Amino acid sequence: MSKQPEDCAPLARDPLSAAQAGELAALFKALADPVRLRLLSLIASQAGGEVCVCHLTDAFELSGPTISHHLKVLREAGLITGERRGTWVYYRVRAEVLGRLSAVLVPAEVPA
Repeated sequence: MSKQPEDCAPLARDPLSAAQAGELAALFKALADPVRLRLLSLIASQAGGEVCVCHLTDAFELSGPTISHHLKVLREAGLITGERRGTWVYYRVRAEVLGRLSAVLVPAEVPA
């Protein structure tokens, strides 16, 4: 095996197993839509760590059912959780899942 140049640090300390790659691919697939990526960003950036769906729908020029579909995809992928309070649902990002995603993208060693 040839040595990598210093400016080409590996993306991870250890290669992913087939099972890990499958799990992560499903998460990345759920994020591979501009609306879902924006929704996740909006949820993650809220003070207090959660946001009412009523505030999310105002940020898009999309129908409520379309926003609900995208939130369902994110929820089923395990990226967010939702809690119903009265007539509204409040969403929160699952930080541990985002941590798993980011760990794959952060180089094992960052060159100085």
